[in-house]
Amino acid sequence: MASSSPEKDKPAGIAHSGRPLRRSPAFDRDLTKGSISANLWSLSWPTMISSTIFMIGPMIDMIWVGKLGSAAIAGVGVSGMAVMVIMSAIMGLNTGNRALLARFVGAGDQAQANHVAQQSFVISVIFAIIMAIIGIFHAEFILTFLGVKPDVVKEGADYMRVMFVGAITMSMMMMATGIMQASGDAIAPMKVSVSIRIFHMILCPFLVFGWWIFPEQGVKGAAMSNVLAQGLGASILLWYLLTGRTRLKMSLKNFYFDRIMIWRIIKVGFPSSITGMERTFANFILMWLVVPFGTAAVAAQTLSERIDGMVNMPAMGLGQASGVLAAQNLGAGKPERAEKTAWTAVIWFSAVTFTGSIFIYFFAENIVHVFNKEQELVGITANFLRINIVSYLVFGVAVVLMNSLNGVGDTSIPMWTTMLTMWLVQVPMAYFLPRMTNLGVYGIRWGIVTGIVIRAVVYTFYFKGGRWKNKMI
Repeated sequence: MASSSPEKDKPAGIAHSGRPLRRSPAFDRDLTKGSISANLWSLSWPTMISSTIFMIGPMIDMIWVGKLGSAAIAGVGVSGMAVMVIMSAIMGLNTGNRALLARFVGAGDQAQANHVAQQSFVISVIFAIIMAIIGIFHAEFILTFLGVKPDVVKEGADYMRVMFVGAITMSMMMMATGIMQASGDAIAPMKVSVSIRIFHMILCPFLVFGWWIFPEQGVKGAAMSNVLAQGLGASILLWYLLTGRTRLKMSLKNFYFDRIMIWRIIKVGFPSSITGMERTFANFILMWLVVPFGTAAVAAQTLSERIDGMVNMPAMGLGQASGVLAAQNLGAGKPERAEKTAWTAVIWFSAVTFTGSIFIYFFAENIVHVFNKEQELVGITANFLRINIVSYLVFGVAVVLMNSLNGVGDTSIPMWTTMLTMWLVQVPMAYFLPRMTNLGVYGIRWGIVTGIVIRAVVYTFYFKGGRWKNKMI
């Protein structure tokens, strides 16, 4: 741990080995200097595309699986939430990797940045293997616990097993992407994300419906196309890192198992993992509350969550870019610049969501028709989306500031804020509103929206307080 220093060129909250960061000529730009907006957009637009492309994976699955009926949609949607538990945990651990690596990059320390990357892959592989083993043997139990119908259990279990095995390739790809983005290169991950998603889009219907030489796999085929695409992406990204075709050249030279560094990564990333997992687990409970309203309501909940994810992704992209730049600026001893970067991201994204909300209000039914045209399903989902507009208007604050805090390593506040708003606001409101009012299933959506608005308020006050600027990691 570094001691505090009045010198502006000293990194904040990290150990410094004194060895300079070696950059190839293509990556000479110092992101702790120059125009904040220009630096923010140079990282955020590729990150937005990568994040959106990442979310398109389940959307592609849903488009093709939607042709198989409501039971298939519900099965993939519910099992996809179980997969999100693993993804949330991996993304949380990746937060620790990104926060530490970005600070070392900002401080100009190539050796320590490379060391963080090495240890991150150790954590990622071990965790993914454990989760895959656990998930394979409990697919039916998880779905049965939620109380969905037997036909939904059958469809969802096949999808879940394949996706749990795919946690290994998923974690490798996410970790490699995090390393490259934290070092300041968002272009290469974007190119890989686009390439593998095109591969996924082409492959998915062949495996689902058994086109050409492929056997018909149904929902299992959708999951298999996802896993194969992720494996291809992980291989390409690792090749980029190990051959120096990105901002940080990763080397396995002098590798050793560093328990201290692994603990530092986990200590920062664990609260973020808990944040993601508790959010996903709460979504399980919310889905359980939706189940009594019928399969159409479950499918509507699934579709609205998928569309929410698409709206959320630009905020995630701006938030992750803001977090990387804030961490690099803290590493370079520039906390005020780090704060200004986050608020700039909030302003930009709020403008985007306002425009998007107008579009959703007038064309909600048209959006749902892309996935399914069953009248009951379209009506419920469209109403869900219009209720969600309230939360979309504060996404810029809630999601960008949360990701900015995670990016600089201050992960405990998002964890506690999410936990309290989930279990004291969203879940209770989702339980009582349908029973105590005439809102029916829509009371569940109003409970979700209320929790998001409260989180936006909490993050605003905490971020303005500035305690995160002195966070030691």
